[in-house]
Amino acid sequence: MSLFLFKRLATLIGTLIGASVIVFLVLEILPGNAAQLLMGPDADPSAVAALATKLGLDQPAWTRYWHWIGGMLTGDLGDSYAYSSPVLELILERLALTVPLAMLAMFFTTVLALLVGVTAAARHNKLGDVGLMGLTQVGIAIPNFWFAILLILVFSVQLQWFSAGGFDGWGEGIFAGLKSLLLPALSLAVVQAAILARITRSAVLEVMREDFVRT
Repeated sequence: MSLFLFKRLATLIGTLIGASVIVFLVLEILPGNAAQLLMGPDADPSAVAALATKLGLDQPAWTRYWHWIGGMLTGDLGDSYAYSSPVLELILERLALTVPLAMLAMFFTTVLALLVGVTAAARHNKLGDVGLMGLTQVGIAIPNFWFAILLILVFSVQLQWFSAGGFDGWGEGIFAGLKSLLLPALSLAVVQAAILARITRSAVLEVMREDFVRT
């Protein structure tokens, strides 16, 4: 087990390093640089050169890459020139919303998959089983964005139970924050729940056919 985990970890690290090198090389090959983009096409060349020196773009590519790797390992991901803010702060700010959304979606996925899968297995080859498996097939076929639009039309436009967009913020209370995440989480959970429900049904039926269950 420890060897397996070590191999998986080594593969993950190697993949991340390889991806970072490829992205860095692609950006290096493309014409222009960040200084030119920030200053604009009509900027004075001397001003662009001065900004490039300030940003360290005049250094060799391998030096800039290792500088970036060292900063990443120490938590310094650099600054976003679009937002004029450290990249790490921007990531943490987004994670405050992304992590609860992902966890809520996982919760809905697990509950729906177990409920539908076990219920379908208990009614094997009956109308309930056929109906639920038909719904899971529809759930797999529906794109997430289309289902999200459907939820907005029904619960936001027609029933007006939820806001059609935006996030109230955790400062308004946990209930208000979770309410804002409810529709997005459901739209993310449906497809995965449909897939896992079919897997759950098959697993339950396989166990129900075992001798220790039938006897």
